[in-house]
Amino acid sequence: MAQAIDLPRNEDGIASALGILKQQFGDRFHTGQAIRDQHAHTTTWLTPQPPDAVVFPTSTQEVSDIVKVCATHRVPVIPYGTGTSLEGHVNAPAGGVCVDMTSMDQILAVNAEDLDCVVQPGVTREQLNTYLRDRGLFFPIDPGANASLGGMASTRASGTNAVRYGTMKDNVLALEAVMADGRVIRTAQRAKKSSAGYDLTRLLVGSEGTLGLITEITLKLHGIPEAIQAARMSFPSIDAACQAVMTTIQYGIPVARIELMDELNIRAANAYAGLDLPETPLLLLEFHGSDSAVVEQAEMFGSIAEDVGGFDFEATGSTEERNKLWQARHDLYWATMLLRPGAQGVATDVCVPISRLAEAVTSAQAKAAELNLLSPIVGHVGDGNFHSLVLLDMEDADEVARTEEFTAYLAEEAIRMDGTCTGEHGIGQGKIKYLVKELGAAVEFMTAIKGAFDPLNIMNPGKIFGPHQG
Repeated sequence: MAQAIDLPRNEDGIASALGILKQQFGDRFHTGQAIRDQHAHTTTWLTPQPPDAVVFPTSTQEVSDIVKVCATHRVPVIPYGTGTSLEGHVNAPAGGVCVDMTSMDQILAVNAEDLDCVVQPGVTREQLNTYLRDRGLFFPIDPGANASLGGMASTRASGTNAVRYGTMKDNVLALEAVMADGRVIRTAQRAKKSSAGYDLTRLLVGSEGTLGLITEITLKLHGIPEAIQAARMSFPSIDAACQAVMTTIQYGIPVARIELMDELNIRAANAYAGLDLPETPLLLLEFHGSDSAVVEQAEMFGSIAEDVGGFDFEATGSTEERNKLWQARHDLYWATMLLRPGAQGVATDVCVPISRLAEAVTSAQAKAAELNLLSPIVGHVGDGNFHSLVLLDMEDADEVARTEEFTAYLAEEAIRMDGTCTGEHGIGQGKIKYLVKELGAAVEFMTAIKGAFDPLNIMNPGKIFGPHQG
């Protein structure tokens, strides 16, 4: 595994804090090795670093009580949602207390007339959408995993619907959060816009638990579309597929989802889901709107794609067929793992301007081939974001080194193309070294903010900036 960052431990403070929290929380306080290991395990390839204890609060007040104890004894606090993060966000490099939000799973209010709702951080996106379905509403952010909404806000998640509905930063109206001294703040009201002071909502969204612990989220909602049309089309090359994406966006076709799957992914999907797609690059799309509008939009895309060499076009409004196609996309992680049974998957993502997308993807494919790595690529290409999943033997030190070289190459190439080293996975521990390359002196102002919000550096330390922060 890749080496994670280590930080000095405050052994006396940890012992004192754990004694107090054990008394306060009883059977919702755990120090067993198995549960601690579970709370250090995500889909990252970084070495797990378990916390010293895991606590399960059920209210904002209890989160505040935990943070106050930890602040008094200078003990790290690490928030935990569902463990689907990818860059070591829940590791505890200095030990400390993991605050598991899964018991804070209540949908507190749905304001259908205003198209918003208020939820606790442990609510998952699937749970919310199941609850909303009978009201004709849905929450559109879909990162693939059934992540908690608190975790999605903390990492500024996005996913397949981002090209139309935006990311978490566009869909969070307000937050309640426990700050580093245990005080509870609210960042905004339910109004759809405000120019009242600094935008603390957007500051906390994407802060990865380094500034405060999110305990309540006010989210934008959308009406379930009257009709949904899915479409797919194969292409002779990545370049042709990316050209179709650019033209579709430039024409202003209101596509809801537009996903790129490369040849390796199609091979995996065919085997896993029993499909018979041509094993060439494929675009998978979805259109939302009225019955007539979605058909027209799909036809317009088909015409655009044919002009750049697209073939084997298919569009369907059938819920069953549409779900089958998208289930294949959502199951892609497990499907691609079968390309190399027994291997571990290392996922990484970057995002570039869509005019550089074809160059970035083909460059990634060429680099993987040069390094003799098996690395399928899939992308939310309507906004230039793509993911690479390297399948490797973690016991092979040379292969691990080549994988590290590959992920570094992807990040640095994306930055060179005026893109970002992470479109939606976050920095965590895994991409700390690329942040300064991407943003330069701006990182100094970020660390100043961290120091002002968290002078003791107890809030998820060792993430985003590394050991020297605040």
